[in-house]
Amino acid sequence: MSASLTAITMPKWGLTMNEGKVVAWLREAGAPFAPGDELLEIETSKITNVVEADAASTLLRVVAPEGTTLPIGGLLAVCGPADVPAADIDAFVSRFVVAEHDEEAAETMAAAAPRMLEVVGTRLRYFELGSDAGIPMLLLHGFGADLNTWMFNQPALSEGRRVVALDLPGHGGSAREVGTGDAEVLRQAVAGFVDALDLGPVHVVGHSLGGALALLLAAHRPGLVRSLTLIAPAGLGPDINPAFIEGFVRASRRKDAVEVLQLLVHDPALVSRTMVEEVLRFKRLDGVTAALAAIAHAWFAGGRQQVSVAADLARLDTPVQLIWGREDRIVPVTHAQAAPARAATHVLEGAGHLPHMEKTGEVNRLIRRFIEA
Repeated sequence: MSASLTAITMPKWGLTMNEGKVVAWLREAGAPFAPGDELLEIETSKITNVVEADAASTLLRVVAPEGTTLPIGGLLAVCGPADVPAADIDAFVSRFVVAEHDEEAAETMAAAAPRMLEVVGTRLRYFELGSDAGIPMLLLHGFGADLNTWMFNQPALSEGRRVVALDLPGHGGSAREVGTGDAEVLRQAVAGFVDALDLGPVHVVGHSLGGALALLLAAHRPGLVRSLTLIAPAGLGPDINPAFIEGFVRASRRKDAVEVLQLLVHDPALVSRTMVEEVLRFKRLDGVTAALAAIAHAWFAGGRQQVSVAADLARLDTPVQLIWGREDRIVPVTHAQAAPARAATHVLEGAGHLPHMEKTGEVNRLIRRFIEA
């Protein structure tokens, strides 16, 4: 059997993923590919994501056709030199065992369970990956989301550094008590969390509401934040889609949840059935609707953004980049114009309000290049 053959296996993305479904192959058998090329789409418990090539090779055989559901580490395809005999490929497939790195990845994710921390009178849930080498990174999600929004990003970004994803107050597994839910309440919770874990100085990546909080953290504690990556951040203009905010707070039925969640992405087909079910289960927990309603009122009352961080962004000396989806239907991409000229701004085609999930590879590369610079 040829030692030059390699396997493409079902990846492990996030805490809850145990299996994935092949939606579409983007390369045909016999086609060569380069590092970063998109090979196939996989449906997860959140949205469909793309598997990118790590190295140059040739797709010799697709083992799992479209529509196949496999467990983590299951064999999807075989790659290698174009001249490998078919018998060698047959032998590779018949003898395939889940690759060690896939087993290790699954074990690492299983062992690194979310933790709870008492901060400024509230309990916050967080999840961390990586090592203490390098400057750590903090990931802050948006309104209505939780730390699992970073399922495609955190494993890749944690290579060589500690990366911590936080559930904001009122979200995910954190406490439901949010008081008024205003900017100061949430900012103090995030700052207290960073202090309690001794993360600073820290690279902060914030999405939407989390982007505004990242900016507020840097404005109030500039020595605490080494760099800012703001993904479709709130607070740079007055416009917000009230149908999403109000709809998410009210949603209790599948039909309503589907309509609201599809506003987040450029392609409604990306929203999976499991994602809808997870949101509805979360919404049924005691205290969730009241907490989200308080935050929505403090931040987005009257269908307008009530918190402005544009002036803070203009004054900051902290290195900052903005990433936006061209087809964002929640926070308009035109708000990026509020950023100072020194801020690197990237507008991604074929992405809505969740570019970190819709264009994972590109966003991960932008973040890594930015913090390494």
